[in-house]
Amino acid sequence: MNFLKNHPFAVETYFENSIVLTYAIAKEELQGLIPECLELDTFDDKWGFVALAMVKTKDLRPKGFPKFMGNDFFLIGYRVFVRYTDKRGKRLRGLYILKSETNKSKMSFFGNIFTHYKYTTTDIGYFREGESLNVRSKKSDLDVLINTGKLDVNLPKMSPFSDWKEARRFAGPLPFTFTYNEEKKEVLIIEGVRQNWTPQPLYVEKENVGFVKDKGFKEIHLANAFMVSNILYYWKKGKVERWK
Repeated sequence: MNFLKNHPFAVETYFENSIVLTYAIAKEELQGLIPECLELDTFDDKWGFVALAMVKTKDLRPKGFPKFMGNDFFLIGYRVFVRYTDKRGKRLRGLYILKSETNKSKMSFFGNIFTHYKYTTTDIGYFREGESLNVRSKKSDLDVLINTGKLDVNLPKMSPFSDWKEARRFAGPLPFTFTYNEEKKEVLIIEGVRQNWTPQPLYVEKENVGFVKDKGFKEIHLANAFMVSNILYYWKKGKVERWK
């Protein structure tokens, strides 16, 4: 029944908001985390990138189903920015999933039937008070505090980018997500489609991210942070092709 994991149908949802923190990491440290069919999407031929996405979704359901059949979830994903050259010779920018978390076991159960994203259920708290927004999980050692009211936001101090225009290229979401079956030499390509995606730079007051810390990267810096709100989003049915 493994074919069911290949995104056999399109899925749609509504993003109440999506917060993305992107970390710049020396490319040599990331190379071993991606499969042979992919290459790192780099900046200055030095930096690769891992993004932490924290997404508050509403009415997530198979595309075309009525809203009342949808469910609301909080999703957390850790992804590497990558490129893939498809069988037409077209180079695609996208993401490779390292880990996925959610606040509800229902999402973990069905997510692991219909995707390769390796969902686990964790405790996720989402707290908003005035201009402060805090996402935290004791189990996952996650604690991110955002100031949403700060308008004149500078890039993080150690960011490799010179301005927000450069940083925006590595803010996500990218059009594609890739999964690889090493035994069959097959690449699964999932294309995402969104409307009115206008990321707003964020001021990060605190970012304790256990998953990133546990990797033990020697050279890592917070590169950017963005948020989008009120977005209609859907993922197309997965497409499988042979690699080489």
